[in-house]
Amino acid sequence: MKNSFILCLCLVFVFSCKKQGDIQERPIEDKKPNVIVILLDDAGYVDFGFMGSKDLDTPHIDNLAKDGVIFTDAHVTATVCAPSRAGLITGQYQQRFGFEANDTGFGNSGDIGLADDVTTIAEVFKQNEYNTVALGKWHLGGSDSDHPNQRGFNEFFGFLGGGRSYFPIKHPNQKQMLQHNGEKINFEGYLTDVLGDYSSKFIEENKNTPFFMYLAYNAVHTPLDAKEEDLIKYQGHPRQKLAAMTWSLDENIGKLITTLKAHNLYDNTLIFFLSDNGGAHNNQSDNGQLKGWKGNKYEGGHRVPFLVSWPSKIKGNSKFNGLTSSLDIFKTSVEAANLKIDESLELDGVSLLPYLSKQEKGNPHNELYWRKLEESAIRVNNHKLISLKNYGSVLYDLNKDIKEEYNLAKIDTSTFNELSKRYYHWDLSMKDPLWVEGKNWMKVTYDIHKNLMNNEEVKRKSPYKK
Repeated sequence: MKNSFILCLCLVFVFSCKKQGDIQERPIEDKKPNVIVILLDDAGYVDFGFMGSKDLDTPHIDNLAKDGVIFTDAHVTATVCAPSRAGLITGQYQQRFGFEANDTGFGNSGDIGLADDVTTIAEVFKQNEYNTVALGKWHLGGSDSDHPNQRGFNEFFGFLGGGRSYFPIKHPNQKQMLQHNGEKINFEGYLTDVLGDYSSKFIEENKNTPFFMYLAYNAVHTPLDAKEEDLIKYQGHPRQKLAAMTWSLDENIGKLITTLKAHNLYDNTLIFFLSDNGGAHNNQSDNGQLKGWKGNKYEGGHRVPFLVSWPSKIKGNSKFNGLTSSLDIFKTSVEAANLKIDESLELDGVSLLPYLSKQEKGNPHNELYWRKLEESAIRVNNHKLISLKNYGSVLYDLNKDIKEEYNLAKIDTSTFNELSKRYYHWDLSMKDPLWVEGKNWMKVTYDIHKNLMNNEEVKRKSPYKK
């Protein structure tokens, strides 16, 4: 009897050790990857060291870029905040469900937001037992049905609207208030730090569970709020406020990476880093040689800094020049995690993994489309057609003319006709917009496009300034 008891104890001990060894020695290949999407707001195309900036300090972001792949021809689906986010989070052109204009409804339409029948990337991850969290700016609807907790996120720590102060607001409205799963949060300090701290806290609490994190900083969107110590650091800088805001943003992304490394999660975490649209005209951002800015269909409006890091799977310190879209984040993430998705789910993006592993060469996309009310564009390989309702169209060859200065519409008529035809058929397959924008903004946006199409100086960039 005694010998049997000792034998049982030995077997339990051996089995226990084996189980612990399995946990400790389990190779990264057998673990589900974590996925993080870091989305910035209105960041300039060249406003990071890895994109060529000489005057803004971004050491942590630059190190992330060294560990990953930099995409040189990457685009978002819209040139303004809300529809761009709708395209990213659904993996579909947002025009498929009428989310075309900025904000989430206008005038008599009410707050429409995301269509109830579209699937978000968070819903897919949640259904596959990932813990999901949305941090920061939402801007996809303020109604109960559009709350992040109803769109696939276990946790939401952020605000519902399109912008707010980076410092505490005494009496915030429903869209401005910082909240945690619907409950108001009173915070002290600087919002970029608060979001950065929470991102690290979430990782600490979920280090043993696969997670999907949508980390949507409102930096560097206006207002140009910065901490006093950072303003002092950049005293005399020609872009003092933006430099200070960017420094704080970089510090907090550094916190995130440090926490991942501390728990041996970094190598098996797929990280996307991008901006929701091009740099804005009113936040000191720099789009480099790209023409245009946030709100218009020129490259400065929708070509964005974009990088992907996954050290255990993707060779870093490299660049990829193929035509890429924020639409691809959904499909890439799902494939990386080997998740099952509904076969009826119509995604407009593709997985970037075969291109990153060099199994596939060339362009992930041969064509991309943009449409917002009176302005539209189509890109097919190196050619791009921009059209303005009741005014006309211009054609550019981006391989030879990245600045979009030389209109080929009357010179290369066959390409002009081909792109016009393709856009016409795509446009027919999309829904009409469910809301528009204010007349003053529509007028200014229209006039800006006319100026840019004629290579003229744009004198009025906002309806609020003469």
